[in-house]
Amino acid sequence: MPEKPAKAWMLYALRCKDNSLYCGITNDLARRIAQHNAGKGARYTRGRGPVVLVKSWPAVSHSAALKGERAFKALAKEDKEKKTRSRSRKDLVSILLKGG
Repeated sequence: MPEKPAKAWMLYALRCKDNSLYCGITNDLARRIAQHNAGKGARYTRGRGPVVLVKSWPAVSHSAALKGERAFKALAKEDKEKKTRSRSRKDLVSILLKGG
């Protein structure tokens, strides 16, 4: 029986009902959002749901996704909001997600 291909890792940003942003990584976005909305996701999103996907970005690997997440979480709130609206791929988060 052939193995299933590995799912690609991604960084995602969610908007909580209190208007805050939550950032995480996953290789199954639909499942992860369902977990957050069921109160089974991250501690931060419990009690702040329902959450809505704002944006997701592909990563070349699990390691790249972790590095991108760390860089995104280090941004100021205003810069996080800009990143969710930006199409630029030249910022630090995007470079890290590409494996740079």
